[in-house]
Amino acid sequence: MAFTSKFRLSTETLQRVLLVIRDFPQPHLVAASLIVMCTLSLTFLSVGKNNEKRQIVESIELQFAPLVVPEIQVLKNRRPLSTNSSVRWHSINVRVGDNLSTLFDREGIPTNEIYNLTASPGGNILGNLYPGEKFRIGVNNKNQIVELEYIKSPLMRYIYAYKEGSYQTEKRERKAEVLLGFRKGVIIDSLYNSAKKVQLPDNIIMEMANIFGWDIDFVFDIREGDKFSLLFEERYLDGEKLDAGDIIAASFTNRGKTYRAIRYQHSDGSTLYYSPEGLSMRKTFLRTPLDIFRITSGFNLKRKHPIHKKIKAHRGVDYAAPRGTPVYAVGKGKVSVSGFSKANGNYVFLQHGQTYMTKYLHLHERKVKTGQTVSQRMLIGTVGSTGYSTGPHLHYEFLVNGVHKNPRTVELPKADPINAEERERFELTTKPLLVRLAIYEQASQYSVADPLDAADAN
Repeated sequence: MAFTSKFRLSTETLQRVLLVIRDFPQPHLVAASLIVMCTLSLTFLSVGKNNEKRQIVESIELQFAPLVVPEIQVLKNRRPLSTNSSVRWHSINVRVGDNLSTLFDREGIPTNEIYNLTASPGGNILGNLYPGEKFRIGVNNKNQIVELEYIKSPLMRYIYAYKEGSYQTEKRERKAEVLLGFRKGVIIDSLYNSAKKVQLPDNIIMEMANIFGWDIDFVFDIREGDKFSLLFEERYLDGEKLDAGDIIAASFTNRGKTYRAIRYQHSDGSTLYYSPEGLSMRKTFLRTPLDIFRITSGFNLKRKHPIHKKIKAHRGVDYAAPRGTPVYAVGKGKVSVSGFSKANGNYVFLQHGQTYMTKYLHLHERKVKTGQTVSQRMLIGTVGSTGYSTGPHLHYEFLVNGVHKNPRTVELPKADPINAEERERFELTTKPLLVRLAIYEQASQYSVADPLDAADAN
């Protein structure tokens, strides 16, 4: 033990020496390296016992991190783009409504080759362009397209090169590096605004709301001081972040109750989110039928009707939202009625088995027909202001055996557990991720101040 302490002292001294000599000329560095090597050799020779040698190795492994050499990604069969000086290049960004013809016209590129390009192997994908995609097009001094590079994403591009009377297609793909990202946050106002304060991307915010949307009504139930934490995939290319992938593990504390979810890939390749106990996060019913919303009036049996100005039972919940906002079926079932009335405007009633019914009123459009079968989260209509309505909103009702229940608090059927044959595999694959989430949550308590605490301090 005495030797181990002495060796650590020598290591610290060596590190200070390296800091001093790092700016020396190269000949001096060579000489210094020889001195260091001799010093280390004498140190190792002074130890004669096998157990002491083992202590040296262990001490070195504990004190020095391994040098990580970045992996160099090589594209196989990569052919450089044309560098012919007689070729002029056009760099183009795809806009909304663009197609090859509009792109070429805008850049003054001849359109006579569009047919040959789209008819070439793999050319059919040029018929479906999306905003944000890019092109790099080379035109020679005869005003002919000699090469077209279609950049669908940082990870995928297509090269169309004119050779021997036709266009030859080459597909180039790169693979992103996937790392785990961690964020935690505290609800100050809305879920969206609070999540953006900790730099969560929109797709992760929406996925978090979907994961916990069977248990938490993010319109009515969310409170200031609620907390969330997430482990999620982040994709990188050449050290630059591309985007965020799926949530791997998450927790949400609402009104003092903590919900946890873990992403699990079944042996057949399908993925679902489960609680740590193996219960599916996907329930029979969603708590809310909208993704984007703000609220007006809630469930109230003695609410003054906004049109008639009389106390009338309000057997549901109103979600105010922009006209055209998608409305989804909260559970699988069958369309009992899809129709129109003077009071309800456009409406859809869904029957879910023999026990449950849900109603959706004042729709702008109905997307389903009477008798049609629907799945959970299927689009059934859009928010409107038809019938007795003062503005665009969805009126939503939930009935159990014909009796109106508060959609916010009605007790919903329990979730299905994971299959017995998957149980052991589930435990082995999910526990390490839950442990990692818990470790990050604990560690962040000492390094990241809660926004609420910062607000109170001011």
